[in-house]
Amino acid sequence: MADFVQLWVYLSSTPLFGLTATLLTYVVASLVYDRLHRAPWANPVLWSVVCIGATLLLTHTSYPTYFAGAQFVHVLLGPAVVALAWPLWLRRKELRKRGVQLTIAALVGGSAAVVSAVAIGWMLGLPIEVIRSLAPKSVTAPVAMGIAQSIGGVPALSAVFAVLTGMVGALSAKYLFDLLGIQSWAIRGFALGTASHGIGVARALQVNAEAGAYAGIALGLQVLLASLLIPFAFSWF
Repeated sequence: MADFVQLWVYLSSTPLFGLTATLLTYVVASLVYDRLHRAPWANPVLWSVVCIGATLLLTHTSYPTYFAGAQFVHVLLGPAVVALAWPLWLRRKELRKRGVQLTIAALVGGSAAVVSAVAIGWMLGLPIEVIRSLAPKSVTAPVAMGIAQSIGGVPALSAVFAVLTGMVGALSAKYLFDLLGIQSWAIRGFALGTASHGIGVARALQVNAEAGAYAGIALGLQVLLASLLIPFAFSWF
């Protein structure tokens, strides 16, 4: 027990804590996820966030101390996003044929996400800064933060909304698709990528390669369209 306490004191005071906690938690969560036949509610990203957040609260560890080590994993986010281009490249001929349809679908889906969020926020009487932070909720978090800042929202709050949106989509999409009778992996993936950005893409890739490819193209289209159109729309209205 004394050795364990000494190890904990050492890890909690060095960057190794954040790195070790992140990798260990995600590996365990992924093993449980596989044992449960990849049930949506057992999403390893969700439970990793819950477990690490609880650990930081219980041990009174500050986020900067944790992130000093977790940043080594954070750096891999860039290459991981770039790697999404590979399944798209494998289906390049099919994507060329459906380019116009996919762009229109992305525009309609993204518009629905923005308009519904802003309308609900307005009906609930939320402050205008919160409504502006809600608008880019279906765009991946780093881009959502930049959009929120450009339209007068709160970047940190927009990142929280984006993560929550991604989690809700990854957890509920399967049941919603089944309820609607949607069987096409391409449609499932594209819808998930449109509504739930990177977290939705990760879920789609875990389930089916074709769904993951279409989720990736949806994510890319949403980033491009939202970055151009949301600031324009808010400046116009």
